[in-house]
Amino acid sequence: MTTISYSLLAMILIIGIFASKNSSSETTPTQIGTSVEAASWLSGDHHIHSRFSVGWNMESGVPQPIIGGDAIYPTAMNALMARYHNLSWMVTTDHGGPKHSKVNLDLAYPELVRSRRVVPELLQFYGLELNTPGGDHSSIIIPHTTAEADHLLNLESQFDSREIYPADEARNHSQQMLLALKKMQSIHPSPLVFAHHPSRSATQLGEFGLHSPESLRAWNDTAPNVAVGMEGAPGHQAISLSTSKNFADTSSQRRGYYRTYPTLGGFDQMTAVLGGFWDAMLGEGRHWWITANSDSHVHYSEGGVDFWPGEYSKTYVYAQKTYPSIIESLRSGKIFVTTGDLISEIFVTARTTTNSAGIGETLFYDGVQSIELSIKVKDPEGTNFAGRLASLNHFDVIQGLISGKQQNPLNHNPSTKVIARFFADDWQVDEQGYISVSLKIPISGSTYFRIRGSNHAEFEPSQDRPGEDPWSDLWFYTNPVFLIRSEG
Repeated sequence: MTTISYSLLAMILIIGIFASKNSSSETTPTQIGTSVEAASWLSGDHHIHSRFSVGWNMESGVPQPIIGGDAIYPTAMNALMARYHNLSWMVTTDHGGPKHSKVNLDLAYPELVRSRRVVPELLQFYGLELNTPGGDHSSIIIPHTTAEADHLLNLESQFDSREIYPADEARNHSQQMLLALKKMQSIHPSPLVFAHHPSRSATQLGEFGLHSPESLRAWNDTAPNVAVGMEGAPGHQAISLSTSKNFADTSSQRRGYYRTYPTLGGFDQMTAVLGGFWDAMLGEGRHWWITANSDSHVHYSEGGVDFWPGEYSKTYVYAQKTYPSIIESLRSGKIFVTTGDLISEIFVTARTTTNSAGIGETLFYDGVQSIELSIKVKDPEGTNFAGRLASLNHFDVIQGLISGKQQNPLNHNPSTKVIARFFADDWQVDEQGYISVSLKIPISGSTYFRIRGSNHAEFEPSQDRPGEDPWSDLWFYTNPVFLIRSEG
């Protein structure tokens, strides 16, 4: 793939998908991606831009879309590269803008339909990068049904803050986002919303910018089955590798376009700070999950700042390879994320004498218990897409207490701590290549456990330096297992 022009391949794909324009109609949701098979860890990316993330020609005074003006690849190109980088699913999330709902309906959606025929083995969801009223960007992921295009048309046209030109400031208010979430909550099956690059506008540690903690809590309170999380690791991680003349001094560029306060180990501060905002949300008992994705617009080798979908960041869901199963696993937090293919599977199981629960699940128990926490990790053989061995140096077991929602919530959780750290000398590797460890933990109240690990000996992720090589700094994070003590 590195010996040809990606733009040339894109042109070939454009010809191919338009040649199929008059072929048989799209396969219905019940005909594809619904095989009955065992659940497994399926990697994907829910933040990908096609050429219908447009630029705008303002010469006439009325914005006219410029196809390829922001992101450049046809949907099938993204799908092909997602498949090449071992993804099982993806979501196209083009930027909204003036009357972009019509661009989506008339152009982007038909191309997605054709892309599903071109790359049928990859499950391809329809979505949007919403110009969030009163906030930064967020993804809307639409469940795959025959009504998916209509659902997105209605949501984008009514609620994207930049849909109207000239701008209507009444649309760009946090209350509008709550109305959008109520609307989404009424759709069955409901869409999903994840906040994008949540602290990219932060000026320093603990100052979060456009996606405020108060807003994210309000989203989750308003539509707990829709607003379920945020990007833990944002896209644009290849900025230091870019060949663009605009980034000639790559040593001055920070990962993720985080120009003011940087990412930490490639992860947003809302996730990466131990006992920080994410742990505060979990400590309130909220089902608030993290993801990782490419935010792919233009590949770094062609002057962009991005990796291909799946090339560097992956979001794994434990699901059957069907559209409904993937959506519901995203909704329920059966998710772990990794960069640089550091790991490819992880199972975290909390057991009492009578019950057990895994990632994204809740175990209810009575009284004081000593639970067994077992962890099984797959450190894949071979090299990653940088041609490097990405070996796991260590991983941590993190525990935090659950106190429930508070009237004046904190944006940190002081109870959160690393309770165990494992290195190669501590674990066993079986014939299938799985690392296994277990430990006994006494518990007497409601709590949660999550796991993180890295390819180097840095125990807490440090601020990412300008020009840092992203392939040298790899991490994985799981979503939590909840243990809730029953009253009485």
